[in-house]
Amino acid sequence: MSRKNATAASGTILILSSQDLQTVMRFDDYVDAVAEAFRMLAEGRCESPVPLQVSVADGTFHAKAASLPRGSCYVAVKVNGNFPDNRSRYGLPTIQGAVFLADATNGRPLALLDSIEITRQRTAAATAVATQYLARPNSRTATICGCGEQGRNQLQALRHKLDLTQVFAWDIDTPTSRRFSTQMAAELGIDVTAVDDLREGTLVSDAIVTCTSSRTPFLGLDDVRPGTFVAAVGADNPQKSEIKPELMAKAAVIVDVLQQSIVMGDMHHAINAGVMTASDVRAELGTLIAQHRPGRLTDDEITIFDSSGTGVQDVAAAARAYELARDRGLGLICALA
Repeated sequence: MSRKNATAASGTILILSSQDLQTVMRFDDYVDAVAEAFRMLAEGRCESPVPLQVSVADGTFHAKAASLPRGSCYVAVKVNGNFPDNRSRYGLPTIQGAVFLADATNGRPLALLDSIEITRQRTAAATAVATQYLARPNSRTATICGCGEQGRNQLQALRHKLDLTQVFAWDIDTPTSRRFSTQMAAELGIDVTAVDDLREGTLVSDAIVTCTSSRTPFLGLDDVRPGTFVAAVGADNPQKSEIKPELMAKAAVIVDVLQQSIVMGDMHHAINAGVMTASDVRAELGTLIAQHRPGRLTDDEITIFDSSGTGVQDVAAAARAYELARDRGLGLICALA
């Protein structure tokens, strides 16, 4: 039994589709929610355990969970399936799943949200927050490595904080980067150029985002000039890797959650390569927001945000979306009992 435009009560749950989320949430909402959650995490007020991963024949499932002591206090658990061949084999998205949101004071189920939209936007929001602290304010040129849907969101994240005038687009699949450059140039009204050689873009860029599904690191010291900010976004499980260990070792590395980054993400691979230890990480992102640790120290240093994707981002985005949708009467209410 279900009904539209009602306020969820005990024994019911609010279902929010991708369209509902796009209606109720602006990118600013995601950025504000994620920044607040990272600050609370740095203050020891959130719990964000290392994700659970289950491998299957053609992909993986992972579960990320966290608490958020805001308002009535929330807990969220996100379960995503990641199947890289979905698009070509079945015409389905690579990543599919849902976010379950509950009241942390009594365990009452509150909402079930589409995770594709949540994941895309909260990932980009973390990059926007990191850009504020780690990129040089006068950065004007950027390269997007990986021109899928997340590449679009990541370009939005950079432009949220930087006045970009030139963007380069690189993808292992050249037609994809060319479509991306044409579409984004028309949409944004700035120069977006596809490059076949990665260094054509990265060596003249102030900011670089890597958002691929690569399992082999491709961005190294010779590909990046001094002063560059790198947002390493794609390595969201232990098998993926985008940044070569020697670049990680020479840069100022900021992570989302240290305990998670040492078991997944590019920091994980740098540690396994023996070129870094956990103590070499300059800070977690939340400590920059809370002003406990410094971000960029000089204009010449290379800064890397190792974004492995955390449960605090999911609970922050889900809680904000739930509150806005509840107050505006959006979504579908279903009875559980």
